[in-house]
Amino acid sequence: MRRKLLPHARAAALEAATAIASELHRSPGPASARPGVFSSGASEAAPDTDAAWAEAESAVEALLDWLQAQHYLSEQRFVESRVHARAGRFGNLRIRQELAQHGVALDAEAAQRLRDTELERCREVWTRKFGGERPADAAARAKQMRFLAARGFSADVIRRVLQAGDD
Repeated sequence: MRRKLLPHARAAALEAATAIASELHRSPGPASARPGVFSSGASEAAPDTDAAWAEAESAVEALLDWLQAQHYLSEQRFVESRVHARAGRFGNLRIRQELAQHGVALDAEAAQRLRDTELERCREVWTRKFGGERPADAAARAKQMRFLAARGFSADVIRRVLQAGDD
């Protein structure tokens, strides 16, 4: 959430800082001067981006803290949801990698459940993709192994699935 909210908060803070900076540098001019016209030689000052970004980051942090306090945001629910959505198509390695990208990790119980079901899940993915057909030659076997490895299944599990397919 932080990664998605920060660009929006930074843009809003930068826009507000730019508006304030432009107001400060407007020409006082005579009464007949048009509003919004800069005096000659004066240019719009660059806003303090560091301060705007720090303000945006603190606002995002405050929002995330409030969402967690109100139970609208939960890392545990996110992990459970991601595992449930990915477990049918991907192996343990891929699921862990995706969770790490989001800055969360599996708890010990969920990791054990995934390890216990990895062989069955790999077999299902292999059957859906290749119809449960044994690889005809070494090239076909390598292709199937690469496919399953790209899906995040461990080498041991892949070997066991393909050996069972050979039997």
